[in-house]
Amino acid sequence: MNQTAREKDKTLSTESLAASLFAEVLIAEQLSRHLISKALPGGMQISHFSVLNLLAHVNEERTPAQLAEAFHVTRGAMTNTLSRLEWAGHIHIRPDWDDARRKFVSISPSGRAARDAAIAAFMPLIGGVVSDIGPERVRIALPVLRELRLRLEGSD
Repeated sequence: MNQTAREKDKTLSTESLAASLFAEVLIAEQLSRHLISKALPGGMQISHFSVLNLLAHVNEERTPAQLAEAFHVTRGAMTNTLSRLEWAGHIHIRPDWDDARRKFVSISPSGRAARDAAIAAFMPLIGGVVSDIGPERVRIALPVLRELRLRLEGSD
């Protein structure tokens, strides 16, 4: 086999590997969202849980624009999610005292409790998946998945 044919074979196998990787990631994402959605407590959606989880994790206020950027959604989509969370009493939205056009969002005690309840509801399910696969195999896969995420974040 000449050099050009070997390069073409390598390109095809890399493309095939990439297609398989992304197919598995997309299907796993869809199935995991479905699993978690079924387990979330009354009326909570994954977008609601995700915002509450981030706010609980960082433990400081964020602007709606910062949240939209963090989740790669439009400001309008984030506004809708925040409105629902505020209506449920899970977040507090306050004006920026220095710039009235801007707002700050923080998690409320009710929101923290709702986030904790959500984790308690779905953690046994995803923990079971990890146990079935094997913790060591999951530890081996994590660095690759993390690097994939980081590279995709940088491709915007």
